[in-house]
Amino acid sequence: MVLNPDARLYNEDLAPTSPAQRTWGTYNYIALWFSMSMEVTTYMLASSLIAGGMNWKQAVCTILLGNLIVLIPMILNAHAGAKYGIPFPVFVRASFGTRGANIPAILRAIVACGWFGIQSWIGGTAIAQMVNVLWPSTVAMPAVTWVCFLGFWMLNMFVVWKGVESIRFLQSFSAPFMLVMSALLLGFMLHKAGGFGPMLAAPSQFTSTGAFLKYFFPALTGMVGYWATLSLNIPDFTRYAKNQDSQILGQAFGLPVVMTMYSFLGIACTSASTVVFGEPIWSPVVLLGRFHQPLLAFLGLIALLVATLNVNIGANVVGPSNDFANLAPKWISFRMGGLITGVLGLAIMPWRLMSSSHNYLGWLVDYSAVLGPVAGIMVADYFFFRRRRLDVNALYQWRGAYEYRNGLNGEALIALLLGIVLALIGRFVPSLEWLFKLAWFVGFFAAGVVYLALMTMRYGQPAPVPADERELV
Repeated sequence: MVLNPDARLYNEDLAPTSPAQRTWGTYNYIALWFSMSMEVTTYMLASSLIAGGMNWKQAVCTILLGNLIVLIPMILNAHAGAKYGIPFPVFVRASFGTRGANIPAILRAIVACGWFGIQSWIGGTAIAQMVNVLWPSTVAMPAVTWVCFLGFWMLNMFVVWKGVESIRFLQSFSAPFMLVMSALLLGFMLHKAGGFGPMLAAPSQFTSTGAFLKYFFPALTGMVGYWATLSLNIPDFTRYAKNQDSQILGQAFGLPVVMTMYSFLGIACTSASTVVFGEPIWSPVVLLGRFHQPLLAFLGLIALLVATLNVNIGANVVGPSNDFANLAPKWISFRMGGLITGVLGLAIMPWRLMSSSHNYLGWLVDYSAVLGPVAGIMVADYFFFRRRRLDVNALYQWRGAYEYRNGLNGEALIALLLGIVLALIGRFVPSLEWLFKLAWFVGFFAAGVVYLALMTMRYGQPAPVPADERELV
C-alpha cells in the first residue's frame, strides 16, 4: 500500500501490485513471448529481409543478433517492475520527474498506437481474405476490407474492456495453438515448393561486402527497433511476476528462441512463394489468399487472427493504456487508456505504413531513434545512478524525492533531446547517414552516458533508500 499518494499521480491501475496479483511464472513469460512473436509482423519482418536481398542465412543471423541485443535492455528495465510491482510510467518518474515522466510515456504510447493500428489492419485484411476465398464475388468490393478492419478493431476494444487477466488467459491458450498452425503452414509450403532445397536455394543479392553492410546495419537497427517499445514498458508485465527468476528465465528463453524460429517461417515461406508463384510474397495474408482452397485459407487465417489479437492487446494496448492513465490518473483508467489507444491507432492510417516492405522497415528505424534514448536513460538511472533502489512512496507524491524542478528533471530532458538529435541527424545530413542507420544504438548510448554524467555532476550519489516491504529481490 502506498502511503499518502497524490491523486494526480495515483489510481488503482498505476498502484504497485499486491502479493495476490503476483501470479505470472516462467511459463507465463515464455507464453507471452510466444504469443507476441508468433504473429504476422514478425513473419513480415523476416520476409522483408529476403525481399531486400538477403539470403536465408543472412536474414536468420540478423534477426537473432538483433533480438539478443534488445534482450539486454528488456531484462534490465524489467527488473524494477518485478522488484517493486510498478508499471512503466511510474518507473520512469524516477529519471524524468513526476511531471516529466509523461514525455517518454507519450512518446512510447504514440508508437504503440501506430502498432495497434498496423495489427488491426492486418487482422482486418486477413478476415477480408477469408471472405474473398469463401465468396469470390467480394474480391471486387473494397468496402469489404474496410468493414472487416473496423470489425476486428472493435473485437480488440472488447478484449481491452475485459481487462489484463483476459490477456494472460488468451496468451496461455494461444501459444501451443500457434505452434501447431505454424508447423502446418511450413509443411504445406514445403510440399508445394518441393522441399527445403528449392525454398532456401536463393542466393544473396549483394555483390560485395560493402553493399551487404550498407543494408545490414539499418536492418539490424530495425530488428532492435521492432521491440524497442516493449523494452521500455516491459515493467507493465513483470510487475505481475512471482519473482525475478520467473521473468528473467522466461524472457531469456522466450524472446530470442521464438523470434528466430518464427522468423525462419517467414523466410522459408517467402522463399517458397518465389518457387511456387514466381515472385516473393512478403505478406502471409496475401500468400494464403493466393491458394484458392477454402479449408486451408480458413484455418490459416484463423491462426493469423488469434496471433494478431494476442500481440495487439499484449504489446500495443497494455503499455499505452497505462501511459495515458499516467497523464490524468483521476480521470483516465486502464480501460479508458485502451480506448484512446484504439482511436489514435485509426488516426495514424496504418494502411499507408503497410503499403510496402520499404515503408515497414523504415517505420521501425524511424521510431527507434526516439525510443533508444529513453531506454538508455532508464538503464543509466536505475542501474548506475540509483543502484536499483527506489523510494516507491515518493513515486506517487508530488513533493517527493522525484519532483526535481516543478516535476521536471532537466538533466533527463537534455540527455533525451541530445540522443534523439544524434540519432536523427543522419537522416538529413548525408555525411552522417551512418548515425541514422544505427539510430537506436546511437541514441541509447549517447543519452545514457550524458544523463549519468549530468546527474552525477549535479547530485553526486542519491541518498540511501530504506528497504521496502513490497520488494521482490
